[in-house]
Amino acid sequence: MSRRQVISISVTACLLALLVSCGKEVRLRADAVSDRSAMPILDAGGVSTLISDSGVTRYRINAERWQVYDKAQPSYWEFKQGVYLEKFDEHLVVEASIRSDYAKYLDKEGLWELDGNVHAMNEQGEQFDTPQLFWNQNEETIYSDSAITIHRASSTITGYGFRSNQTMTNYIILQPTGFFPVDQMEQDSI
Repeated sequence: MSRRQVISISVTACLLALLVSCGKEVRLRADAVSDRSAMPILDAGGVSTLISDSGVTRYRINAERWQVYDKAQPSYWEFKQGVYLEKFDEHLVVEASIRSDYAKYLDKEGLWELDGNVHAMNEQGEQFDTPQLFWNQNEETIYSDSAITIHRASSTITGYGFRSNQTMTNYIILQPTGFFPVDQMEQDSI
């Protein structure tokens, strides 16, 4: 090949490259977000996170989906596919847990709303089952106006409405229902 042919082939190749690269560029555009409060700043899946207090691991949160709406009024976290929370003692042994099909956390108010098949276990191993439960971290209270069943080692208590301290160790059922076992000594004193 002559030098002229090499130059001609090189120029032709450059022109073809320019023609191909100068095609019309297609730009995709998304609509502007008109309501930022309806859009989460965080949308994470398969979440497992630990929360510490003063350098000591205290809680674990597991969720299939976690969304944070920081611009909503009030701002909140949402767990549309449910949540599982564990509370640890100082040796990382689970001392209490709670699970629900759906959860919403109002972060400024420190209020958890747990809905659908709520199952909680306290430090004494008592199981609490209810369709809805609220946990106010700022007031350190847990409450519900729904039906509740408490499974204890020796008995099961049912009723409607429930108020408790945050550890679910000092609680009352507002409208108890069903049969309650009475100790013989208590029965003799009545």
